[in-house]
Amino acid sequence: MQITRLDIARLRRFDAISLAPGPGLNLLVGDNGAGKTSVLEAIHLLGYGRSFRGRVRDGLVQQGAEALEVFAEWREGAGRLRRAGLRHAGQDWEGRLDGERVAQLGDLCAALAVVTFEPGSHVLVTGGSEPRRRLLDWGLFHVEQSFLRLWRRYARALKQRNALLKAGSGDHQLDAWDQELADAGDPLTRHRREYLERLAPRLREDSADLLPAGGLARLDFLPGWRQEEVSLADALLLARARDRAVGHTTVGPHRADWRIVHAGIPGREALSRGQAKLTALSLLLAQAGLHAELRQDWPVVLLDDLASELDRGHQQRVLARLLTSGAQVFITGTEIPSALVGLDAPARLFHVEQGAIKAEADARGPA
Repeated sequence: MQITRLDIARLRRFDAISLAPGPGLNLLVGDNGAGKTSVLEAIHLLGYGRSFRGRVRDGLVQQGAEALEVFAEWREGAGRLRRAGLRHAGQDWEGRLDGERVAQLGDLCAALAVVTFEPGSHVLVTGGSEPRRRLLDWGLFHVEQSFLRLWRRYARALKQRNALLKAGSGDHQLDAWDQELADAGDPLTRHRREYLERLAPRLREDSADLLPAGGLARLDFLPGWRQEEVSLADALLLARARDRAVGHTTVGPHRADWRIVHAGIPGREALSRGQAKLTALSLLLAQAGLHAELRQDWPVVLLDDLASELDRGHQQRVLARLLTSGAQVFITGTEIPSALVGLDAPARLFHVEQGAIKAEADARGPA
């Protein structure tokens, strides 16, 4: 995928800007606070329905404005030209895809595949289970046609069961929703497990390059209940008394998690912040590569503040890998990364100032 046009209006500092990215590396350079990351947030918003910094209503809409607007035009690997536009007020939103209105935000996000590495990405390794579930579900969302339908079905059933638990409803009503949860949750869990199995060899390869001392051993999947002992339907029944007491469903795929086990590092808690960043980056590169394998098209790759997150050697490894892949990449920084030296990598350069972007001649890094 290659974005050829990006328009942003009323998003943080930007009143209205437009840029024409290049097919390979795109460098967004400027002082701290100039708005470089906001450009990446706009692209991420089209791919995920939210910023990697949080929800739209948490400051993404420019102060005093009713809503932000983002429009993108891109070409897919086969050459097909796509267009998507989103107007988001923080609660209400309107979206269009290829000229047609979309009824659900997920339908818009399914069109543009984006992978983002930013200063908070280490939570994929050191944080709670939710970002790791989202990573799995993003991958499946783009490559498994039935997954979104299963995910929505499970989410609806979970909402209904939780409402019944809070209301103190009888066993007969809960029996019906237990079965619905199991009917959607079992295949959903199977897809997650299979995806993780396909991701593992790619992650092993990427982490060997970026964190060779770690010695990735395996990925362990935790489905959200003791699947090796009982079925999901039975687990829901066994947990019913506890669920009534707490007022929500305590077992199931919504509690799923997975973990990375390194042979050379004793445990996840033993990872330094730098090791966690490299592991997270390996994970995101592996996912992008798997997406390209399954869809025959690389996702757009966003790297926020790369120079402050990685040393020069690791930057060069990452950039060399992405240049070889042919992926379109957006990188932010206060200056052109010195890691570009020696890579012979033409890059489109954009200077970001307060509320404005100026395109410069293509750059190849500092001399």
